[in-house]
Amino acid sequence: MNDTVRGDSDTIAQASDPGAGEAAEHFMLRLPGRTLDARGCHATLPSGGTATLDARARTFFACEGRTPALLVGAVPFDPKGDDALYQPASLAQGVAEVVTPALPFSGDIHAEPNAAQYADAVRQALAGLHDRDGELKKVVLARTLRVHSRAVIDPRALVARLGHDPDAVTYLCPLPVAAGDAPAWLVGASPELLVSRRGPQVFSHPLAGSARRRPDPDEDAQAARELLGSAKDHDEHRYVVDAIVAALRPYCERIDAAARPTLHATTTLWHLGTRIEARLRDPSTSVATLLAALHPTPAVCGTPAALALDTIRRLEPVQRGFYAGAVGWMDAHGDGDWYVAIRCARVQGHQACIHAGAGIVAGSEPAAEVAETGVKFGALLAALGADAAPRIEGWTL
Repeated sequence: MNDTVRGDSDTIAQASDPGAGEAAEHFMLRLPGRTLDARGCHATLPSGGTATLDARARTFFACEGRTPALLVGAVPFDPKGDDALYQPASLAQGVAEVVTPALPFSGDIHAEPNAAQYADAVRQALAGLHDRDGELKKVVLARTLRVHSRAVIDPRALVARLGHDPDAVTYLCPLPVAAGDAPAWLVGASPELLVSRRGPQVFSHPLAGSARRRPDPDEDAQAARELLGSAKDHDEHRYVVDAIVAALRPYCERIDAAARPTLHATTTLWHLGTRIEARLRDPSTSVATLLAALHPTPAVCGTPAALALDTIRRLEPVQRGFYAGAVGWMDAHGDGDWYVAIRCARVQGHQACIHAGAGIVAGSEPAAEVAETGVKFGALLAALGADAAPRIEGWTL
């Protein structure tokens, strides 16, 4: 890879071992029916926060010879943090992924914080909802599983295994690492579209409020009905929809959002979801501008955002990095797709760091939030062959 992203010491997943180069320069975003498969790195975009992304991208694309006229990559949870976008060397066509079954996991997994500590953080967040005279409406708290595998974790095999869920968008994205370090990736299966732009048309499909799927069809249908009838989950969802509509309003002349959410299913969870469609007032407004206006939404942060961010920094012991950021692409015309970077892991060599979060609002129960984050870990753990909960230290209360 020929350009730095964060200065002299950091590159996007630059390979440091023989044979790793091809994988290190591989970005993939797989949607139902279509896949963006980008190979190699032609040039990197100078890094910065989301507020400057549009200006940096316009300058980048203004240079002649930017072919393909495309940037792929990720933005971190912190909107002021450095993003990691680059121009691929080529786009692969019709590449078939070979899905190998996950071998039984051999290694160690530790929860940070453990379940009891996470439940205590939820209690502190609930106290904060009341102590601020109702000003803080919602905060999303995450917990982490640190995985050490005795075998090197193959990110491309991992993302292929995650693709069995037809309703999720799977992704493989190189991440910045220090020079000489093993390459690193963000690997995941997101069910949530943050923002998409095609010409003047804008789309978003936020999810908030969830319930665990059940193997028994009758019990599963009952869980879906209970979610649809849950005032607590509807409140959590409404905060997200209202925030997205408010953020789009300065840029859009028409915004259509359903008055009530509908059910959205993944293999492990029911979600409340609302499809939002809008039309740009100024057709030159790029997806980068919209991304900066929307990120982070209350679905991954909370509301009001500043108070929620303060609470997250105080209560979460592990920095999120690119978890709960966004992964996607944008082109020279301002079009693009960006998905919320959830249900994901940062993979590097023998290590993986998996995050999962839950929205804390009035009426949340600590034990239920522990259980919700446990379910959200499930897809990654199964893909790693490590979905047997008893071997995970600090997994449950």
